[in-house]
Amino acid sequence: MSIKKNKLLTEVCTLLWPEICPFCGKASRVGTCPECREKLRKLEIQEPRCMQCGRPVRYAEQEYCRDCAETRHFYDQGYSLWLHRKPVNQSIYRFKYQNQRRFAAHYTAELTRAFEGQVRRWRPCLIMPVPLHKKRRRARGYNQAELIAEGLGRAFEIPVDAASLIRKKNTVPQKELDRQGRMQNMKNAFMLADSFLPVRTILLVDDIYTTGSTLDAAAFTLKQRGVQKVYFLTISIGQG
Repeated sequence: MSIKKNKLLTEVCTLLWPEICPFCGKASRVGTCPECREKLRKLEIQEPRCMQCGRPVRYAEQEYCRDCAETRHFYDQGYSLWLHRKPVNQSIYRFKYQNQRRFAAHYTAELTRAFEGQVRRWRPCLIMPVPLHKKRRRARGYNQAELIAEGLGRAFEIPVDAASLIRKKNTVPQKELDRQGRMQNMKNAFMLADSFLPVRTILLVDDIYTTGSTLDAAAFTLKQRGVQKVYFLTISIGQG
């Protein structure tokens, strides 16, 4: 196909299936529409942050949020981009459950913009997405965390391993449980493939941080096999 015909086809496809804002769903040729971008600006987490989970804290002198002050985490540190409120929570819901895989490119770009310097300081040897159980993966057709991890791997030129960390337990959705239930739900949820060779530092990627139980369970499994440092990035985090 000639370049001219290819360009024409692209223009026709854009008219028939226009780009949409990943946050409000309205047609937008610039990705995130101006209205949603202003809302996201207010939801983007700034300093002061909890030194461990990255959740916003009230005072600069406060090192840890209440959750991290009272909970032993197995991951070392992590950051999330936005608070899990409208329109972020609606966007992630469509990304996960309505086959909006193309949203991953928007999330990846924003995470790279916000955390490139921090990721360089962590110096991860591998990026790993938090896996879905094979039954849930088969039903959904994809793992949303894997799509983000692949985008970050390309942006940072870091290898992505989406096969070695395995969810062996088909857990109940975490949103349906309280803190104690989430911890119990994730107990022994993960395993590592026999072929996994431990590296010094791993960056875990997931969509949402609620209490950290999922990331803790994954980090515990990795450290049991000799990984020294485990960090994380997520799109959003609950207020706590």
